[in-house]
Order: sequence, then C-alpha cells, then structure tokens
Amino acid sequence: MRVEAHWQRLGWFAVLLYPVSLIFRIVAATRRLCFGFGILKVSRFPAPVIVVGNITVGGSGKTPLVIWLVEHLRGKGLRPGVVTRGYGGKATHWPQQVRPDSDPAAVGDESVLLAQRSGCPVCAGPDRPQAVRELLEHTDCNIVVSDDGMQHYAMARDLEIAVLDGERRFGNGLLLPAGPLREPVSRLRTVDLVIANGEPQSGEFSMQLSNPMMYPLHGDQQPVDIARFDGQRVHAIAGIGHPQRFFDMLSKLGLTVEAHAFPDHHNYSKQDVSFDEDLPLLMTEKDAVKCRRIIDGNAWVVRVKAQPDDAFVHRINLALEQIRSGRRE
Repeated sequence: MRVEAHWQRLGWFAVLLYPVSLIFRIVAATRRLCFGFGILKVSRFPAPVIVVGNITVGGSGKTPLVIWLVEHLRGKGLRPGVVTRGYGGKATHWPQQVRPDSDPAAVGDESVLLAQRSGCPVCAGPDRPQAVRELLEHTDCNIVVSDDGMQHYAMARDLEIAVLDGERRFGNGLLLPAGPLREPVSRLRTVDLVIANGEPQSGEFSMQLSNPMMYPLHGDQQPVDIARFDGQRVHAIAGIGHPQRFFDMLSKLGLTVEAHAFPDHHNYSKQDVSFDEDLPLLMTEKDAVKCRRIIDGNAWVVRVKAQPDDAFVHRINLALEQIRSGRRE
C-alpha cells in the first residue's frame, strides 16, 4: 500500500509514527516562532512576493493555479516571474534560471513545466530567498510568484494563497510522517486566501481543473479534442501527487483507462512506459516533460487549466490594488 493511502486513515501506520509526528510538530512550530520573533532572518525584496502553497504533501493543484495567476498578473499590466524549489533536480549549483528547453534532470520537472507554460522567467533553487534575488537581479520582473513556499519563512511574502485538495482534504489530520500535513490545519487561519481544488467548504474559494485538451507528445502541437478517444481503451501514466485524480478525469470523459501510477516526480525509464498492448498512451504535462526523450509513437499530453471562481478573482484583484498602493502590510 502506498504511503499516501495510509495517510488517509487512522490505522496502525499512523499510531506507529505518531510520536515522530509530535516531534515534527514541535520542530515546525519552533522554527516558525524563531522567524516570527526575528531570531532567524527574514529576507525582504524590492518587488512583491505572492506565495501559492499548501499545508499537505502531494498534489493539490498549486502549479495550474500558479500558471493561471501569472496570466492574470500579465493581464493587469504586471511583469511576473516564478520561483520554485526545483525538486528532484540534480544541478551542482543553485539557483538556476530555467528555460522551456532546460533538462528536467538538472532543474526538476515542475520547473521546466512552469517555464514552458507560464511564458515568464523562472528561477529554481532550494534557497527560496536566493532564488528571488537571482530572479529580480537578472530579469525585469516586478512581481514574484512562488510555486510552493508557505513553509519557507526566510522569504517575506505580501500575499499567501493556500491550495487544498477538495477530495482528500487533510487526510487523517496528522503531521508528517504519520499523516500528510506539513503544518497544523490551524495554519490556514493565518493565510490570506484558501482555495479548494474541487468542492469548497465554508470560508474557502473554489477552482476547477477544466477544459482538458490533448496534444501529441511529438511533432505538431495543435490541440486535439479528447472526444477523439471516446470509448477507446488507453494507457495512462501519472507520476504526480494524486494520480487517481488524473485517471478519474479520463474515465469521466469516456475513456477506458489502463492506469499506471508512479510516485510524484518519478524519473521514467523506457521500461516504465513499455506495455504489451499497443494502445494510445496519455500522460500529464508534468510527465511529458520527462517522457519526450524516451517515448516514441502514439503518445499524448493532456493539458488542463485552473479556473478559480469569480469571488477568488475579485479578492485577488483587491489584494493587488492594496499591494500596489502600499496599503497591504
């Protein structure tokens, strides 16, 4: 059973690791207090910083929302740039400026995806303040969006957006490693906006991952209506935080899915994507970043867009006005 499945219930796994979870909670709280009281340094920047993060491990929809937010900021006449951790990247020095054709093995799959989809400068590095400084020094960005980073308290921020998985929520409610939480649920009371990927609860905004379109993995990048595969059997791979969400979406669109789930940020090999039956192979955009170099033939990328509700858009616009006028503390 995958660890993520254990995190959804209060079973023997949670009981066994609960003492370690308590230690994690104490360490996390102490660290945050040290930043809050100035014992540890908080770096501030000449441009506003918006953090899009979460309090759980695994996919919640942060990256699609970051892409939506960057497009929205450009529509407001701003010049956004993105910083990200570069998770899984094996670069020998950080931070790294990321281009659409950067090697995901060096800078991480999500970094390359962001560079491809956002159309704006992207800088990756585990030291988030250093990545922000590098981005501002070498580009003309006048606002920074951090993909993840709620727990990077060394990086000052002007706006915090927490993204929740509307289906899995907080799992068993325990902190790592007994549960999926990076911080207690009470942390959400301190953020500016909470948005659920799916069905929201009281006090939350909502977004949907909608308008799925398919693109060939190689060659002509013109979109194809996913209805082309209606009723057909397909292979589907997903190395993301919540693979079942991807498989369920394809099933709801009328496809018969042979699902192949992999760990988040999985480094694919040819063996991973070689199947006995010669069926169309569908994958997420994050998987495509790594699979273009090892897959030939009938392979397709499924692209979705984040669509926040109108109330969220209104609150974002209000926050931007406050940031621009200097009234936001």
